[in-house]
Amino acid sequence: MNRRKFHMVNDNQKKVQFVLFVILIFNFLVAGMKMLAGSIISSSAMVADGFHSLSDGSSNIIGIIGIQLATKPEDEEHPYGHDKIEIISALVVGFMLVFVGLKAIYDSITKYIAGVRPSISKQSIIVIIITLVINIIVVILERKQGKKLGSAFLITDANHTKSDIFVTIGVFISLILLKFGAPPILDVIVTFFVGFVIFKTAYEVLTENGNILIDAKSVDDKDILNVLEQFDGITDVHKIRSRGTKNRIFVDMHIHVNPDMTVREAHTLNHAIINAMKNKFGSCTETNVHIEPKL
Repeated sequence: MNRRKFHMVNDNQKKVQFVLFVILIFNFLVAGMKMLAGSIISSSAMVADGFHSLSDGSSNIIGIIGIQLATKPEDEEHPYGHDKIEIISALVVGFMLVFVGLKAIYDSITKYIAGVRPSISKQSIIVIIITLVINIIVVILERKQGKKLGSAFLITDANHTKSDIFVTIGVFISLILLKFGAPPILDVIVTFFVGFVIFKTAYEVLTENGNILIDAKSVDDKDILNVLEQFDGITDVHKIRSRGTKNRIFVDMHIHVNPDMTVREAHTLNHAIINAMKNKFGSCTETNVHIEPKL
């Protein structure tokens, strides 16, 4: 990677880290409010929701550390850079979510068997409303910045926090119903709902980032062929491959050209394709073109 490109990626990652730090503060604030209020009123669902928010904050810490490592430039041992450290960080978040979901369900069943009944207060309902508003702001901010900065981690983390909104709404409804005399089993049912949402989020996080880690296709072949249509010198395209993250894509392809094409003309065509791919998929896209004579 040339120096200019490295500085561009490095600056971009620093912006991602700053966004994560801001979101981290909000997530820990929300988690603390939910867990404290849930403990006071003995609501397993609310405490579980707090743990869910705490996992949001934990994922921010992992992301900040992971992205710091990912900004290291290419070296002899890592010729493709260190981008996948960010993906590994996201996978850690996914496994954390599985643990959080299991613990939430276990705690709710234990409390129900022990006969602990939630004692709902107006203050706890106000806490839920405040945290819900904060979560909505966090999702909007993080998703917007994730798309702007091309960060797979920010987008993944925004989806994680988005699930927190639906969970919080479910907890809010259960608190209202319990306030008006609903049976304690409702708290357990809502906790199972919270656990289901957490497991679903974990599956999405693990699947999306796992595919990146095992080099699943990152760009549709049709989109690549559409880029190549503008070049008259290409007679055939095959062996198209792509991998990488939304922030950095690697593309390989073989093209057939007229066998009478000079080396200079082939070289010019190669760089034109590379530039066209950058314009289409982002400046950090790296394209490797293998030019072959048409037989």
